[in-house]
Parts: sequence; structure tokens; C-alpha cells
Amino acid sequence: MRYKNILIDKKDSLAVVTINRPDKLNALNKATISELHKAFKALEDESAIKAIVLTGSGEKAFVAGADISEFANFSVKEGAKLAAKGQEILFDFVENLSTPVIAAVNGFALGGGLELAMACHFRVASDNARMGLPEVSLGVIPGYGGTQRLPQLVGKGRAMELIMTAGMIDAQKALNYGLVNYVVAGEELLPLSEKLAAKISNNSSVAISYAIKAVNAGFKSNAKGYKTEIEAFGDCFGTADFKEGTSAFLEKRKADFPGT
Repeated sequence: MRYKNILIDKKDSLAVVTINRPDKLNALNKATISELHKAFKALEDESAIKAIVLTGSGEKAFVAGADISEFANFSVKEGAKLAAKGQEILFDFVENLSTPVIAAVNGFALGGGLELAMACHFRVASDNARMGLPEVSLGVIPGYGGTQRLPQLVGKGRAMELIMTAGMIDAQKALNYGLVNYVVAGEELLPLSEKLAAKISNNSSVAISYAIKAVNAGFKSNAKGYKTEIEAFGDCFGTADFKEGTSAFLEKRKADFPGT
């Protein structure tokens, strides 16, 4: 299958999936999300593929966020549908994939980009990586599982701070927080990720698929949290703050939130 927004490179038992929109800092639009779903589904069905590495093209960004221009004018109902559909076909899908997915985070992983990295089974970062969930600066909240997965990985207090300040952390702090497993120089990012994938490939793929299922099951007591996130994300689309935040972003100016 040919893809417009992603590249796939297969090496023996490994597949490297690269989000290839460098002019948009690999931002996630609906077409890219759909292509990633199809690619992950196809790779999972290939018995020869034992592990997948996900990265972004270029050195600037893994994924700099969602494509805001696509949803700036959405209604509450459309916003909730956007979050629900995205979680279903990509973020939850990747998290529950039976084939292990390693996120090789190069450069910026913001908003939906960090949410995608967190949906992967674990993360390796380049030393120039920057991560954050800036959604509240747009008058909205993370809608692709960020309010659920970030606390699971770094703890409630740190997650609250990162989400409420809309701040970014560097790779070393992400490592200290437990958000990533390793930090390496940019030129070592893919080699290390592929080395880890090779170690995984030496083991039982059947057992690994069960291990993924078992580990994920331990975090499913908050299943209502994802539903609450979807509803709250959609509700944000009906606020004046969302209109101002997205308009300011697209107009490249500082937002002046009315608070309604």
C-alpha cells in the first residue's frame, strides 16, 4: 500500500514507520491518523514483523501536535467525535497493538505528538527532544488520551503541572520523570531503538502480545477517564476561550482569553 504522509521501511523482523510531513513539523491531520491506523494494522498482520519503531521525519519534530486548522471551527459534537475517533483508530489502537511499538522521539513531541508517543509501549528520545501538552493555551484540553496516560507515566502532580502550565520539558527531565526510557544523541536515536527492537524480536511474540495485554489491563480501572476526556474535550469547542485560543494560534498572536 502506498501512503502520502508516512514512510515504512522494513528490515528483517523490524518495521520503521516515519511520519513524513516535515513542512508541517509532522503535525497529525485526519489523513495521517488514518494512514497510521492502516499501516499499524497491516504490520500487525505480518507475522514476520516482530517490532515497530515510530518516528518523525527530519530533526526538528517527532510530531509537533495536531493540525489545528482542521478543527478550529468545530462544534462541541464535532470536537467530541474528533477525540473519540482518534482514540479509537490510532491512540488506543497503538497502545493495544500486539506487536510492540517503540517511539523514537526526535525533536518536538507536543500535544497529539506526545499523546501518540505515550500510546506507544515505551519511548526513546534524542537529546534535543522537547515534550509537552500545550492544549490549555488554545482553550481546549488534551483529547487523545493525554489526561490519562501522562499521570500513569509521570504521576498525578507532575501531569497536572505540565497540563495546566502548557509548558515543555526537555529530554533529560522527561527521563527523570519516567516519561522516556533513554536519552541519546540524535544520531544514536534510531540505532538504539532498532537495537531494542532486535532484542524484543529474539523473544516469543506470542508471549509478548500477552504481556502487553496484561500490563495494559492494570491501567484500565480508569476507563471512564477516557470517556470523560472525550466529553470535556468536546465541551471546550463550545467556549469563547477555544475560539480565541485557536484564532490566536492561527493568527500567530498571544491569546486574550475571555474566560467563558
